[in-house]
Amino acid sequence: MKKEKSNLRIALVCNTAWAIYTYRRGVLRMLTAHGARVTIIAPRDRTFEPLTEMGCRCVELPVASKGTDPREDLKTLAALYREYQTTRPHIVFHYTIKANIYGSIAAMLARVPSIAVTTGLGYTFIQKSRAAQIVKRLYRFAFRFPREIWFLNQDDHVAFVHENLLAHPNRARGLHGEGVDLDEFAFTPLPARENFVFILIGRLLWDKGVAEYVEAARRLKARFPHARFQLLGPVGVDNPSAISRTDVAQWEADNIVEYLGEANDVRPMVAAADCVVLPSYREGVPRTLMEASAMGRPIVATDVPGCREVVEHGVNGLLCEVKSADSLTAALERIMTLSPETRAQMAQRGREKVAHEFDEKNVVERYKSTIHAILGISF
Repeated sequence: MKKEKSNLRIALVCNTAWAIYTYRRGVLRMLTAHGARVTIIAPRDRTFEPLTEMGCRCVELPVASKGTDPREDLKTLAALYREYQTTRPHIVFHYTIKANIYGSIAAMLARVPSIAVTTGLGYTFIQKSRAAQIVKRLYRFAFRFPREIWFLNQDDHVAFVHENLLAHPNRARGLHGEGVDLDEFAFTPLPARENFVFILIGRLLWDKGVAEYVEAARRLKARFPHARFQLLGPVGVDNPSAISRTDVAQWEADNIVEYLGEANDVRPMVAAADCVVLPSYREGVPRTLMEASAMGRPIVATDVPGCREVVEHGVNGLLCEVKSADSLTAALERIMTLSPETRAQMAQRGREKVAHEFDEKNVVERYKSTIHAILGISF
């Protein structure tokens, strides 16, 4: 049955409300501007308030990000099923592993159409643990049910096909990153100064390559006293790969890194840096790198799925080997010792690449077309 836009109910489900607020504001603006009633279902955090101010309804969701305790996961499944049964959303978008798995099952049970967005495969495809094998089996079952499954990069799609996790391969779709607002992340000229500032932005996880970054900083600071190495992002998060505040405090005491804490707006820190670094072990398509490149910052990242979608080696940044402090050290030294003119060219090419490939407007159009295809509503 065709729905009216003013009666349209759409839910977005994630393991953090922060991620929905940070990465999908353009989609939320489009939906609320057209009168849709948008519900955000996620664990409560500081972004519930700004999401509510945007016109969204926020519902607290119990999610245990660490481990695979079936009792905790059943609580997540039951909570989602009750919410879908009560509010009857016309379509639900699920993000991150547990929301994808248990949300897809709950939506099927409640007879609600759903879309699964794989925002990155995380520890499931990095580790060879028993828990990872369980998650793959759950994916194989749960991904029978979504109307579509979106992959942010081709490598993740290939991994799912290789592991035989897609019961309906024809439902897979590519979404080239989740986009950047090019007006919000405007091009900013590189600083002119003697110091050289590197910054790593994101949740502080071992899987993000923080250990390799700290080791590279330790080596380079001994030879380049003017180099500074910063960390920006939440510490001690609910994740199996989380880094403790104690670890960070020790690095600060050893004068290796500067910890900047957390920030709702990363733009001042990016503008103050010369290079943004992400030595991650695997990504979807990292927002940090897209935003940095949009603002005209050369980037250094590992040659892994997701990162190589954004970094074109030698064009807008450099790629290094994964889990290699040696390779990362060499890449950071190379960036630091390039001429200002060469770095400025990298900065400009980075902006052009993001504008061409990762404009948020294209992502918003994908949501519009998908809603139209499933519900018959045009925006």
